[in-house]
Amino acid sequence: MRAFLISLLCACVIWFIHSLSLEYSDIVSVPVIARSNIPGRSELSESEVSIAARCNLSGYQIFRIRSISEQNPVPVFFDVSDLVYQGGDVFTIGQDALTSYVRPIFGEDARLESFVTKSVQFRFKEENSKKVPVLPSQLITYRPQYMPSGKIQMSPDSVEIFGDPGILANIESVETDMIMYDNVKNSIHGVISLKCPTGVRLSQKEVEYSLEVSRYVEIKTQMKIETRNAPAGLTVSVFPSSVDVAFRCIFPLVADPLKTAALYIDYEDFKKSLDGRCIPVVDGLPAGVIDYSMSPEIIDCFEEKK
Repeated sequence: MRAFLISLLCACVIWFIHSLSLEYSDIVSVPVIARSNIPGRSELSESEVSIAARCNLSGYQIFRIRSISEQNPVPVFFDVSDLVYQGGDVFTIGQDALTSYVRPIFGEDARLESFVTKSVQFRFKEENSKKVPVLPSQLITYRPQYMPSGKIQMSPDSVEIFGDPGILANIESVETDMIMYDNVKNSIHGVISLKCPTGVRLSQKEVEYSLEVSRYVEIKTQMKIETRNAPAGLTVSVFPSSVDVAFRCIFPLVADPLKTAALYIDYEDFKKSLDGRCIPVVDGLPAGVIDYSMSPEIIDCFEEKK
């Protein structure tokens, strides 16, 4: 008798496991908490909403949905573009847009037949926010004769931060994690996480970055300094009258800067200076010049009557 009961129990277990492995077409309902990045709104919806659909699912999946999800609402991230503002705190998502979220809601292997729920309505409470720039933290070294041909670019270059007004008032920017490269000779790009300040949340956790890197050739010369726009009857003398200049140009050379570049001090800049010391302005730089430096950088200027 005992052996018979054990055999019967084993048969029931095998039958149950086999039944769970079969696929069924059934209506299932899942309570969902919505997450999104709506500017000026909280990250989570105010309450859960049940979403019902007829799906092809295994018996195990149906059992899991009915036994677990009733106590544990499923958090689902909805793209802002799929949420339609209805007024107040209400946002809706229609049946067509919902088809993109079948797997996050009902499970990876769920195959949708049709939605029973025609549209879903979520409430996202208003929240204080402001937009701040993203500042890259970087530690990058370059192979000899290579350098960046511009500043590192962030995409997006600003993010929305949400939180208490008192905390938001003290945050002017958000930094990235350290972007680290060594001995670089090619342009670089990638994705980097953002450092979230304490007490706030960000509209996104990471951003893309890119930096153009070029091989360069350095051209050194000595250039005289001109003065421009002095009023009639006045002249501006400069000391020293010439400086050493180094141009860094993309290799191979597109255009020779020595043929078009000029250094000058504008009279208006001289008048604005407190002590007559000015930094020369470079004019006529051709395409392909990445950077330049001069020595000395600051020039003493003196106004004289003609």
